[in-house]
Amino acid sequence: MKLEILYEDAHLIAVNKPAGIPVIPDRFNTDAPSVNKLLEAATGSRIWVIHRLDRDTSGVLLFAKDELAHKKLSLQFQEHSVGKFYAGLVNGRLAKESGRIESPIAEHPTIKGKMIVTKSGKPSVTDYRVVSQWPLHSLLQFQIHTGRTHQIRVHMQSIGHPIVADNLYGDGEPFRLSAIKKKYKLSLKEEEERPLLSRLALHAYRLIFEDMEGRERMIEAPLPKDINACVQQLNKQQSKHTF
Repeated sequence: MKLEILYEDAHLIAVNKPAGIPVIPDRFNTDAPSVNKLLEAATGSRIWVIHRLDRDTSGVLLFAKDELAHKKLSLQFQEHSVGKFYAGLVNGRLAKESGRIESPIAEHPTIKGKMIVTKSGKPSVTDYRVVSQWPLHSLLQFQIHTGRTHQIRVHMQSIGHPIVADNLYGDGEPFRLSAIKKKYKLSLKEEEERPLLSRLALHAYRLIFEDMEGRERMIEAPLPKDINACVQQLNKQQSKHTF
């Protein structure tokens, strides 16, 4: 698999992470593809991981080429001075066009790998803004000011609008055209409907940070084809609904 490089200099390299691939190797399957291994194979040199995205989240992912860059950029993430922006398709229509969620997050007491909102959790801050809304879905922009595990997913579940196709915090249902199009019919070549999107509908589209020369850098990754296909169909069908 060839990774799309979004930015590169002598110290840093950023790629557009595909959905479905972990940032680092799975400890239970070390031979499976991972972004850092693919990048090291492509560049022929060691790569340092600065931050991570969930396996099914796509978008901007930044790596360091040396220890000094790794230290400086990691510190920016730790101090929450990096601008981290996401786009996500959620279930339902939001009552408010924008808002801030400040619910603390902690690990689930019994389910490994799952997070929950709880008063005893770590401070977590997510800003959201509605970009587009339809009868059953909304496209949102998120900015996270902390970096808790599954932060956006947990926060959106907590207000009743989980990310589309989230199998941990939502219903996990893929996005199908038949769900929004009246009188949907399969084509003669199809035996069953193929979902427009079958993974977590979350994309890291913008990252703002200070590079090794002290200059502000902004790296962006366009909305991926699967999420964009859903948005296009929602726009196409919305004229047939009154809301």
